Amino acid sequence: MPAARPRLLYVTDLAYPARGRRYGDEDAFLSSRLRADFDLALCHPLDATALMHAFDGVVVRNSGPVMGYRAQYEAFREHALRDGVRVYNPLTGRADMAGKQYLLDLGAEGFPVIPTVDRAEDLHRLPEAERYVVKPKLGADSTGLRVVAADALPAAAVADGSLLLQPCVDFVHEVSFYYVDHDFQYALYAPRSDRRWELEPYRPTVRDLEFAHRFVDWNGLAHGIQRVDACRTRDGELLLVELEDLNPYLSLDALDEDGQDSFVAATTRSLRHFLAH
Repeated sequence: MPAARPRLLYVTDLAYPARGRRYGDEDAFLSSRLRADFDLALCHPLDATALMHAFDGVVVRNSGPVMGYRAQYEAFREHALRDGVRVYNPLTGRADMAGKQYLLDLGAEGFPVIPTVDRAEDLHRLPEAERYVVKPKLGADSTGLRVVAADALPAAAVADGSLLLQPCVDFVHEVSFYYVDHDFQYALYAPRSDRRWELEPYRPTVRDLEFAHRFVDWNGLAHGIQRVDACRTRDGELLLVELEDLNPYLSLDALDEDGQDSFVAATTRSLRHFLAH
C-alpha cells in the first residue's frame, strides 16, 4: 500500500518547444499544487525508467511526442507493465497512447470522426475535397503532417499503412473537452480557426457532452486525464479530431482560479483512488 503521503514521479519535458503552449509553466503550476497531497519529484521522460521503481506511482504529463524517443518509451512501457508500476494515465489506453489507428477503428464502428483511411485502395471512402491531410499514424504535435492537393493524394498513400489520409474539413472552430476519470471538467474552444492554441472557455450543450463522453467511455480508462478534440462543421455537427490519452496539454492558464482549483481537486482525488486500488 502507498504511504500516507504517496510518492509520485512526475514525468515532463519542461524545455520542449511546443508551439503555442508553455509546457514548463503548466507543469510547474500543476506539480506545485499536487505537492499539497503527495511527495513529488519531476524528471525528464528519458530518466523515467531508471527512477520509477522508487515511487508509488508515475504521472506522465507534458512529456512531448514519444516519436522522438520511441525506443526509450517502449522500454519504459515494458518495464512498467512487467513490474507492476502504477502509471497515470494507465498504459491500457486505446487512443493516442497506441497511435492513431483508433481513428480508423472508430470510423468503422460508426463514430462521428473525421473520415480517415490508411490505404490507397480505400481512398474512394473519403469525401471529395480540394485538399487532404496526410500525417503519420504514430505522429504527434503535427510532426510530419502535410497538406496535399486532391490530385496528389494517390501518390501520398504508402503501402505499409503508416500514413493517415483525411479530407481538409471546413470547420467553424475547434473545441476540446477535458476529463478526469470519466468526469467532465471543462471545455475550451478556439474561436479563430487559424489560431489553435488561443483558447477561450466554452459552455458545452448537453449534445456536446454526449458526443465527448462517447469517446471517453469507448476508451475504457477507469482513471486518468483525457482530452477530446473536435471540430464544429458548417452544419453544426461535431467530428472527432483526436482523443488524447497519453499526455494531453490542459491549457490550465485559460481557466479562472476557481476552474484551476476544481481541476486540481479532481486530479488529486483521482490519483489517490488510483494509488489505493
